[in-house]
Amino acid sequence: MTPDQTGHTIFLGLLAFATLAWFWLNHRRTPGRGLQSLMGWALLFVGILAAAGLWQDVRGGLDQRQAVFSGDGRIEIPRGFDGHYYVTLEVNGSPTRFVVDTGASGMVLTKIAAEEAGLHPDDLAFYDMAQTANGTVKTAPVTLDSVSLGPFMDRGVRAYVNDGQMMDSLLGMDYLSRFDRLEISGGRMVLER
Repeated sequence: MTPDQTGHTIFLGLLAFATLAWFWLNHRRTPGRGLQSLMGWALLFVGILAAAGLWQDVRGGLDQRQAVFSGDGRIEIPRGFDGHYYVTLEVNGSPTRFVVDTGASGMVLTKIAAEEAGLHPDDLAFYDMAQTANGTVKTAPVTLDSVSLGPFMDRGVRAYVNDGQMMDSLLGMDYLSRFDRLEISGGRMVLER
């Protein structure tokens, strides 16, 4: 346990002790009513914890905004509730959700996304290394048959499969530089080709 965690644990323990002591002092003459009151507060507390724990899932379900494709070669990607830009590309015909990462060089697939795209992680050679915000990870270089974003299809796209744990695949600058224009403003990312 870190010193911060120890401090938080001690604080929460003292808070729980003080709350229980206050409760006992106020309800020692009517324990039945006190227990009923305690159960009500406990249910309220559990409900708040459940709502807080499920909030990310609820928010993710509400965030159904999609990229908008116009006929003039323009793609507008709305910013997600968490401040990131998400877009779904077809990788070897398989819809794959990416988080746009302008700080990343390459396109990086999760193992699950790679498998859905017809690449078998057990058959890949994870010999490359990549520096991430979470440290160094092993990657396997691959060449994707096709990558489509709306009306734009590219063939023979170089990418990597990450050997570590990732929530979403990453769409880096190697792919984004295929567009003539990349602009981020007003909560939208605009790509033009």
